[in-house]
Amino acid sequence: MDNDMISLSLNDTFNFSCSKQVSCFNECCGDLNQFLTPYDILRLKNHLGIPSNEFLERYTQQHVGPESGLPILTLKPDHGSDLKCPFVTSNGCGVYNDRPSSCRTYPIVRVVSRSRETAEITERYMLIHEPHCLGFKEGKTQTLKEWIDDQDIAIYNQMNDMLMEIISLKNRLKPGAMDPKSSYLFNMACYDLDRFRSHIVDQGLLDDLKLNSDTLSVIRTDDVALLKLGLQWIKRIFCGTA
Repeated sequence: MDNDMISLSLNDTFNFSCSKQVSCFNECCGDLNQFLTPYDILRLKNHLGIPSNEFLERYTQQHVGPESGLPILTLKPDHGSDLKCPFVTSNGCGVYNDRPSSCRTYPIVRVVSRSRETAEITERYMLIHEPHCLGFKEGKTQTLKEWIDDQDIAIYNQMNDMLMEIISLKNRLKPGAMDPKSSYLFNMACYDLDRFRSHIVDQGLLDDLKLNSDTLSVIRTDDVALLKLGLQWIKRIFCGTA
């Protein structure tokens, strides 16, 4: 049976719940092909209490986007357990409060497009009804808006949209492969936030931006502010936009 894709508006309802009481619990955490966004990595490395470079080395694999030429990271599976997520346990997700956005939104998929003329983002939501998932039989009914609020999805969407804009601009203005230096800077600003902070504070990486003292003070401790700054910087130097 093919998967059903059902379009939902914010006030539409659907039935879904996932818990240990569902017989297929944890099955979706195997045969892993999990893409990670910069914000996913920020949340995960802070949850684990490890530096970004250690997280990247232990838990990620790098690929190159075939169209954008941008570095793409995926979660490295546990090869000793049927390619399962390294964070899954018998009790469920071991990083549940900071799980990646695609795990967080399931069984909902957000489809986003951006107007070239106005830069306005248009979003649509689709419910994926996969026959192997028994969570649809649990009877918990909620609206799509309630699901978005309950799963804390809004901040993930906001941060991921910033990356999507860079990818769109890169594809349009500078398609194809990146040189090694550009790839390194992109990786650092998007994924290796602790190294990025060190380069700003200790090596003056962004001195040409003339950041004010308040901004510098905030990014010393606030990873979200640091990531936003990094994405804005990448957009400026790679895409030629402010």
